[in-house]
Amino acid sequence: MPKVSLDMPAQILSDLKTHVGDNGKFVSVADAIRTACRKMLDQLDKIDARHGRLEE
Repeated sequence: MPKVSLDMPAQILSDLKTHVGDNGKFVSVADAIRTACRKMLDQLDKIDARHGRLEE
């Protein structure tokens, strides 16, 4: 799996970490970021479909 590096404001990372761990929804920060990206891409696909921009 390719690795990606990014800069993120400390406040966003801190907020994200509240959802990670034994009591959180995600097992790791990387898992949370992957899930967020997948959800965003699904939403963008729906928007593109509504505007006729998706290729079959």
